[in-house]
Amino acid sequence: MPFFVEVILPLNLAKTFTYRISEQEFATIRAGMRIAVPFGKNKIYTALSVETHENPPQLYEAREIHQVLDENPIVTENQLKHWNWIASYYMCAIGDVYRSAMPSALILESETLIRQNTDFSIDPNDLTDDEFLIYQALQQQSSLEVHEIMAILGKKNIFPVLRKMMVKNVISLQEEISETYKPKLVRYIRLHQEFEREENLQELLDILKNASKQKELVLQYFQIKAVDKKPISVKRLVESIDVLPAAVKALVDKGIFEEYHLQHDRVDFEDRLEERDLQLSSAQQKAFDEILKSFENKEVTLLHGITASGKTEVYIKLIEEFIASGKQVLYLLPEIALTTQLVARLAAHFGNTVAVYHSKYSNNERVETWNQILGNSEKAQVVIGARSAMFLPFHDLGLVIVDEEHEQTFKQVDPAPRYHARDAAIVLANQFGAKTLLGSATPSIETYFNAQNQKYGHVELSERYGNVLLPEIEIVDLKDKYFRKKMSGHFSDTLCDHIAKALSNGEQVILFQNRRGYSPVVECLTCGHVPQCSQCDVSMTYHKAKDQLRCHYCGSSMAFPKQCHACHSTDLTTKGFGTEQIQHELTDIFPNAKVGRMDQDTTRGKFGFEKIIDSFKEREIDILVGTQMLAKGLDFDNVSLVGIMNADNMLYHPDFRAFERSYQMMTQVSGRAGRSSKRGKVVIQTYNPYHNIIRQVTDSDYLGMFTEQLYERKIYKYPPYFKLIRLTLKHRDFDKLKQGAQWLYSVLSQNLEMPVLGPEEPPVSRIRNEYIRTIMVKIPQDKPLQGTKKTVRKILDSFESVAQFRAIKVVVNVDFY
Repeated sequence: MPFFVEVILPLNLAKTFTYRISEQEFATIRAGMRIAVPFGKNKIYTALSVETHENPPQLYEAREIHQVLDENPIVTENQLKHWNWIASYYMCAIGDVYRSAMPSALILESETLIRQNTDFSIDPNDLTDDEFLIYQALQQQSSLEVHEIMAILGKKNIFPVLRKMMVKNVISLQEEISETYKPKLVRYIRLHQEFEREENLQELLDILKNASKQKELVLQYFQIKAVDKKPISVKRLVESIDVLPAAVKALVDKGIFEEYHLQHDRVDFEDRLEERDLQLSSAQQKAFDEILKSFENKEVTLLHGITASGKTEVYIKLIEEFIASGKQVLYLLPEIALTTQLVARLAAHFGNTVAVYHSKYSNNERVETWNQILGNSEKAQVVIGARSAMFLPFHDLGLVIVDEEHEQTFKQVDPAPRYHARDAAIVLANQFGAKTLLGSATPSIETYFNAQNQKYGHVELSERYGNVLLPEIEIVDLKDKYFRKKMSGHFSDTLCDHIAKALSNGEQVILFQNRRGYSPVVECLTCGHVPQCSQCDVSMTYHKAKDQLRCHYCGSSMAFPKQCHACHSTDLTTKGFGTEQIQHELTDIFPNAKVGRMDQDTTRGKFGFEKIIDSFKEREIDILVGTQMLAKGLDFDNVSLVGIMNADNMLYHPDFRAFERSYQMMTQVSGRAGRSSKRGKVVIQTYNPYHNIIRQVTDSDYLGMFTEQLYERKIYKYPPYFKLIRLTLKHRDFDKLKQGAQWLYSVLSQNLEMPVLGPEEPPVSRIRNEYIRTIMVKIPQDKPLQGTKKTVRKILDSFESVAQFRAIKVVVNVDFY
């Protein structure tokens, strides 16, 4: 009787695949175990078992698996259920979800290995020079990887050589998988057994009488041992006394010390724990009690707390409550920059029960966090992370906190799965019967709408911690300031005066400009030519520090032109401004101030965020210039002034959420000011001081903004009244794309009794040499959501089956934000 296993492959494939297994494997393989399987001609992939059965596939001959990689499942049933929901709801392949959810170190990659073919006798004289070099290398080691052969031959195109050697039966190719995760081993030392006894101590000191550093090291070892009974690492011993590691090696060689290794976790917060008794203010305590009461009959609750109202303290108290009952807690944040600050606060409170998971962690660190949560370790009771932390193998989740729930970074844009972490986390919590708390000072319109309709619980925290006043907001009319010649670069005299005053008081300043680089446009004053990216329909952004023009869509760059590419005039000017230009102007206006910058260019490294945030917190930076990274929940007690350089480039963005986003961004940035005893100040520079949104920000009128935007959303058929599916079509051939988009639009319009908009060119209509068209489907509340998605999926399958449209890429984005 043949036995089979159903597996998910880490590829863009919507279905599972069936492989043949032995009776013994049938008895041992369980859902959630990794299996190496052959796929295609000669590739081996790490697949994930879903179930075992005895039904042979009807359409193809089942191949045998390569090997079983796990003794126990590393993915739980709850995870598989959640992944299937994501694949279904967001209309993507289950293989994409699997690849995105797992740390890449657990999805082994196949490497092509070249081995000598021992079944045939070879005459080395028949080989060319290149072939002989490879043959000679294979005499020294059993196999070579492709990159090693490239190094041996000193050339990149080695495949013709390998092909000829295969024809001559000199070599054979073998696809082999390699485990990439390695545990972290730490070197420890201990005294050799014969010197452990006190009577041998004098003998030991006599041996070392002429080696003063080694003698000092041994005495230090005894000193540490007397205070602390824990094993002593080589690093700890060397750092405690000014000697080189060579002295330890010399003692090991003499047989005085013995060296051994212990496996360690790469992330450890044990030394951060502080004894703290958290006291909530009366307003926080009231909110905390209301949340617990709301959880009695609501699965999801919104905590609407103004900036600096102390939402984090309420979260910590809630986490304590759920940990005490033995539950796990997931704390989702929109930005890695926020994780840095929050980890310090939670580690001080919960010590080593805190685990962190996000993309700036190394592969090995992520695997360790995964294993801790899988093993239900005490080290992973509180999991903090960005959106990917939602995919971890939780056992007993009790609470999910989604902080700054309005943030657009919770939505995955590329690659698939294009999920929204807030919504997917609510579904995950429901699977465990857990509670979800959404926190924000400026909730998204959908969330607030659900709270108003009693679908979610609603708790308000309307006063700042310590009764600190909300910052005073001052609007500066840029039209008037330019007319009166009261501008220094992009700084109005009002903003300059406030910065000077804050600096003289020893206070810090945050300046917000939501555009990185020096200038977004370089223009020739003679002919008006603007350098464009050769692959995308956008102008190149000038980065002064590197003296180059860069495309922010495809990453291509060129040196800053000395003359116009069109008319060769040298009269070039820059238009618009980014964070780099603000930083540059500040050093001219305030030469004695230390200016820092926080944007995508300055936070590329693993600790990029940490370095900038720490130096600002330690007051090494006086003025911090940054993009939207600054707007998200950061807490600095010495910031008295926040300046928004230009509010208009947020307001006039071609997006139905532009006004909502502008309100959120300005309110959040403003909230960074005056978070301790002194009232803060916010200066908003704008060409349109009487715009409704700017007035609502000034008056902290969230309800006014919500009511106005909701009215417009209803008229123009947008969320929360309609669900949106955006189809993005991409192809290098403009005419073929246009034809395909029109075909798809026509079929969708005919088969769906709901608004279908398009096909339209987006604002940037070509990226990486691919032209783009978008189609939007608006699904009303009274239409079945899953039924509509099935119809859309069928139409997309029909589209792919038309030969002339097969090459057109279609990206499906459900609930795009």
